Amino acid sequence: MVNATAVLEVKREFANGSILEIVVWQIPQPTPERPHRYKYRLNYSLSDGSTLVRYDNEAGKGDHKHIRNVEQPYAFSNIKQLLADFNAAVLNNGGIL
Repeated sequence: MVNATAVLEVKREFANGSILEIVVWQIPQPTPERPHRYKYRLNYSLSDGSTLVRYDNEAGKGDHKHIRNVEQPYAFSNIKQLLADFNAAVLNNGGIL
């Protein structure tokens, strides 16, 4: 990401084959899709590669989350809350941390 500053990068692989990946960047200027100046992807995938939980704000969609096969808007407030919401969603949907 050009001119972005890495804020957090974590990748964990668990014994059961699942993968947790968290990537957060701060962008230099707010945009209509990212008024909070953060670009992020938090993902927890099962051993077969299917996504159990993902929070992201890809271009054209803004802040949203995927819980299994359901996509819905996400009300971003700050990074600390984003991490707490993601962790809770992982644990509430059968994931391990």
